[in-house]
Amino acid sequence: MNGGRHATARRGGGGLLGLVVLAGVLAGCGGDEAPASAPSPTSTAVGEVTTAPDGAQEITVQTQDDYVFVPDRFTVEPGTVRLTVVNLAEEMTHNFEFTSAAGPEEIPAGISLLAPGEEKTIEFTATAPGDHPFECSFHVQLGQVGTMTVRG
Repeated sequence: MNGGRHATARRGGGGLLGLVVLAGVLAGCGGDEAPASAPSPTSTAVGEVTTAPDGAQEITVQTQDDYVFVPDRFTVEPGTVRLTVVNLAEEMTHNFEFTSAAGPEEIPAGISLLAPGEEKTIEFTATAPGDHPFECSFHVQLGQVGTMTVRG
């Protein structure tokens, strides 16, 4: 009976040692990949509002096959906005438009068609403070909506 317990303890210890070694190997592999996935100095994070040299506020929004915008909410100051929508979808076509008659002002700029893998940029001026809803009109019933807030 003692022999059985002793053998079990050894296997448990060997399994623990294997997990420790595996964790070390995976940590070492992850370190090699970090520089490759780091963003380039000129890129901005999705959803981060930045100011271009010409004073326009710039933001990138993504969409894919899951019927959401990332981010689905962002805030800008009154003024010129340059918005890029990137469609990372493999199958879905999307669009981007501000919801008519739903915000404090009409923003006619939009993207009528964005095929998988495409990106397009629109530029517009937002002056009225408040929430300006936007949507993919193809998938609004599935909840593909968001809000741009203009500070007042």
